[in-house]
Amino acid sequence: MDVPTQLDAPSDCRGVSEILSRVGDRWTMQVVVALRDQPRRFNDIKRHVSGISQQMLTRTLKTLERDGMVERTVRATTPPQVDYALTALGRSLSEPVRQLALWARAHRTAIQDSRLRYDASR
Repeated sequence: MDVPTQLDAPSDCRGVSEILSRVGDRWTMQVVVALRDQPRRFNDIKRHVSGISQQMLTRTLKTLERDGMVERTVRATTPPQVDYALTALGRSLSEPVRQLALWARAHRTAIQDSRLRYDASR
């Protein structure tokens, strides 16, 4: 796959911005992390994503499925069981998400200190 190294036109920036706002969303990132190692059922994902409502998890999973990052598999059991798993595209997103999370963890204190200094000076 040929990956562009620069954005050549304003339309490139708009398209990239729309995708980044979607994948950079708080819930999307946490769902991708929850699915990184294995497929999970809905309630299992909900347990791994602290604070997400059932409605927001449903919406996030549908969006990720629509974007081709999550695959939904319904098993013919009674009652039906539904598993969610990252697709190859979703797995390719999971590593940058992991790196961003590691960066945030490593710099959280410095950012909080900067905020306190900024707020105190205002």
